[in-house]
Amino acid sequence: MKQLWLFNQINSDLQRIEKELHHFVETDYPILNESAVHLLDAGGKRLRPAFALLAGKFYGYPIDQLMPVAMALELIHMATLVHDDVVDASTTRRGRPTVKAKWGNIVSVATGDYLLARSLELIAKIDHPEVSRILAEVSVEMSQGEIQQIKASFDVKQNLKQYYYRIKRKTALLIEASCKLGAIVSGAPKRQVWALGAYGHAIGMAFQIVDDVLDVTAEASQLGKPVGGDLQQGIMTLPMILALKSTQHSERLINLLGKTDKSQSEIEEAIRLIKDSGAIEESMHYVDLYIQKAKRYLEELPNVPTRKALADLAQFIRDRKF
Repeated sequence: MKQLWLFNQINSDLQRIEKELHHFVETDYPILNESAVHLLDAGGKRLRPAFALLAGKFYGYPIDQLMPVAMALELIHMATLVHDDVVDASTTRRGRPTVKAKWGNIVSVATGDYLLARSLELIAKIDHPEVSRILAEVSVEMSQGEIQQIKASFDVKQNLKQYYYRIKRKTALLIEASCKLGAIVSGAPKRQVWALGAYGHAIGMAFQIVDDVLDVTAEASQLGKPVGGDLQQGIMTLPMILALKSTQHSERLINLLGKTDKSQSEIEEAIRLIKDSGAIEESMHYVDLYIQKAKRYLEELPNVPTRKALADLAQFIRDRKF
């Protein structure tokens, strides 16, 4: 977790969650155990558990109720990652080989299914109908978003509405749920549950747009995976959509983005055209709008140190380089 300094209020509990997750995914089946532990050991930002814990900080912080929620959220997220790596044929994530790269598609799918099943066990122990309902609905919509992304691969005619539909389901909904569920199990008033959820949704949208920008601007060593992965896989992101609208070389860019088998030089050319179009700066303008919205939602919450922590986290998501 590279940004633990942001989580001074909850560091010890995030470390506890890390240990509990390792213990919880242990199984007697060696390959399944190795693949699940490998995924955990790759690290990650653990944003979803952190959001749940921080939401609970406003309302008495009932850690025994928050722990299983935070762990279930991270297991669901990890399950989607390992399945995504199969769909995208990804060989590296967070600077390490993916489960797919080490064990192949069959073990990857089984690992994702196992993690999802373990999250269901945690949800059952929480025994809160609102928690179960929200996580079930989010899981369904995330699956729909993934299918939409697969269906739209290499389609250069996508518009902003379609893009927002995808990233809402791909990223924003689970972050929104993390904030809401942390508040719900902590007994927050309904209006403040809504405000935290709205904050999480705005943060999630901003997070994914920044991810899409980093795919064409970051250094591979910082990103932890090859740059230009979305271009290679035909995933139309905001920088691509905006570049197609503005660049004088749009015909060439259309040809490059729609090509299903791109060479490295063609990926580099597409990245150069996207950067030259001004689409990166315009994409970050959209990020700034979401960050501003997120911070406005925080004004609905009690003025305690946790509120500033969430505002700082919003700014970190905007400025991050990995």
